Amino acid sequence: MKVAVIYNHPDIKDSDVINVFGMRTKERYSLEMVEKVAAALEQGGHNVRIIEGNRSVIDELQQFMPGVVKGERPGMVFNMAYGIQGQSRYTHIPSLLEMLGIPYVGSGPAGHAIALDKVMTKIVFQRNNLPTPPFWVFSSPDEDMRDVHYPVIIKPRMEAVSFGLKVVDDAAALRQAVTAVTQEFEQQALVESFIPGREFAVALLGNGANIETLPIIEIDLEGDPNAIQTVDDKMQRPRRKICPADLPEQTAEAMRSLARGAFNALGLFDFARVDFRMDQQGGLHLLEINSMASLNLSGSFVQSAQVADMEFDALVNRILDHAAIRYFGESYQRAQEDVKKAGKVAEPLHIRVRSYIRSHISDTLDSTRQMVSIQSHVHNVEGVNTLGNWISARFRRLDFHRQVFPQTEVGHNLYFSNHIEAHKQILLLGHMDTAADFQTYVPFYEDRGRIYGTGVAESKGGIAVILTALQALRFARVLRNIPCGVLLTSDDALGGRLSKNIISALAQNSRCVIGTKFGDLQGGLVTSCSGTILYRIEISNLKNGVAVSGANVIEWIAQSSLSWQKLSVPEDGIEVRITNLTARTNPGLNSDHAAVDLDVRFRHKDQLGGLDARIRKIASKVPNGELQTRIRAGECRSPIMDSEANQAFFSRIQSLAEKLEIHVDPVHRSSSSDICHVPESIPVLGSFGPLGGHTSTGQEYIVRDSLIDRAALLALTVADCAR
Repeated sequence: MKVAVIYNHPDIKDSDVINVFGMRTKERYSLEMVEKVAAALEQGGHNVRIIEGNRSVIDELQQFMPGVVKGERPGMVFNMAYGIQGQSRYTHIPSLLEMLGIPYVGSGPAGHAIALDKVMTKIVFQRNNLPTPPFWVFSSPDEDMRDVHYPVIIKPRMEAVSFGLKVVDDAAALRQAVTAVTQEFEQQALVESFIPGREFAVALLGNGANIETLPIIEIDLEGDPNAIQTVDDKMQRPRRKICPADLPEQTAEAMRSLARGAFNALGLFDFARVDFRMDQQGGLHLLEINSMASLNLSGSFVQSAQVADMEFDALVNRILDHAAIRYFGESYQRAQEDVKKAGKVAEPLHIRVRSYIRSHISDTLDSTRQMVSIQSHVHNVEGVNTLGNWISARFRRLDFHRQVFPQTEVGHNLYFSNHIEAHKQILLLGHMDTAADFQTYVPFYEDRGRIYGTGVAESKGGIAVILTALQALRFARVLRNIPCGVLLTSDDALGGRLSKNIISALAQNSRCVIGTKFGDLQGGLVTSCSGTILYRIEISNLKNGVAVSGANVIEWIAQSSLSWQKLSVPEDGIEVRITNLTARTNPGLNSDHAAVDLDVRFRHKDQLGGLDARIRKIASKVPNGELQTRIRAGECRSPIMDSEANQAFFSRIQSLAEKLEIHVDPVHRSSSSDICHVPESIPVLGSFGPLGGHTSTGQEYIVRDSLIDRAALLALTVADCAR
């Protein structure tokens, strides 16, 4: 099942919202904790995407979630977002998900709203005959406080994690505390009778009549009945937790019963934590209920689950299962029971692969960062070779052998293989060079689920996908049985003119070829692409070594450029674009000069001859023979046709993508790549790299989680092609 883990970034930016409005949340999970939950869900066999709960969340969900109205299987959200700002922050994401029609883990807006509002919680407790300490509510320190019975504990009305918690013993201290709470938190202050004694927490899992209580935890107050657990205690010096708590079974069962009653009275779902105080006579008092109980490893909920012999991964998936059963009923429950009956049957390869890749995402990011940090402009031979050596070390760890194809004009081409026989391999294509030079280089950085940096989409993200996919197959103990080759070229920015023969020769002995440039945001895999040829056309008024006066170079180049552009026929796949135009005129003896660069794309081989003739014909129309022209055609890449072999190859990949719940489409790309040098008889697909865009610009990026999707898909593809 597709599961989106929604969270709030620890570093909240103004760009996350349209406007800054009200109190900002003080609660949020670390990125490491979010990744741990995502990894646990991947281990459970789910396809997981991490999405930030800001104003872009709808677009992100729309791209990731299946279209249930179109008949696809529904996905779910594992909500870890506490909200960004304003009132009832816990309700924001659940309310949005209800509007969008996406099932989610945890309580609904109404339950969260009541649980977060400590005053409303206590009113509900009272109405349901659930014991809770007497309380008062103040909006200002100037209000009448004569009815208050001391000692009391004061806290903000709508906060959690013990923010603003303080015990006071007299009216003066109470007024000061109310002032502090109302000013700092911009909300009312809840004041309730302080209960000296012991403090407990009860973790709950499930719904309705099927609520499971985990072992009760006691917060160790070190024998001081007047002690409390402040936010500083929780964040900096957590108090020891005793689990299971030392309680008579009758008292423990009473506490469990009250916890279940509180959970159902507030209308909560799936999981929560209920906090108690026990007075010195043994009386139980409900303090509050946390409808978004923390899943941090040091928290009460997780520690209680561990005492119940429930590992973290199992706990996370149990929470998801409770939500799924609540939404989908018996069909989901039967499916889970079937999985349990399978017992020790080995997990399918796609689950092992995804789980490994998710749990090692930090390694993939580190590899991508390292590669982007090496400036490998196509003419920076030292930089390309440095990158090649770094990559070579990674392939050695995978037991791949290296073959070097030396180049002096650019860096060396590298071929890695894990087999001796060259025939019937799977060939993966990537390149190490970039078109960006030192002046336009952009270093690696992450921002809101995207990774930026020179070459990250065009080449280096694809290499990271290759390395990660092969590492996952090695972990699954299947790589050694798969004859696989990886060719990394160094002249992609030059059209592959130095490496095309190497590509063709290696591809000729391959079952299939896979290119790893970036994929578009819709998940397209390239089944066909246009051919390209570059022209440089120069003109001057220099004739027989003498500048001819009267000829207008600028007028001619402008008119000719318009004529060349008109050769484009988009419906036939013909594009003629001017990528550069320069012109100058010099009065006196110096010659006038102009030059234009043309980027020509064509969909079929038989289009090239006619295009070339028309381009040259326009260039030859020199007025009165007074201008001299020169045409230079650069390297040409042939188009890849949308053949039956490519379509059959794509269909196989599409079935693998369905196992992973990844959306892919066959697409035509107007830009070419090294896969254009693959012989026509060999099945080939491109754009297996991470999803991204804005290549060859300062905003080149990839989508972070697409590294996981594409690496998993590539791993399954390599394994499937070996059969």
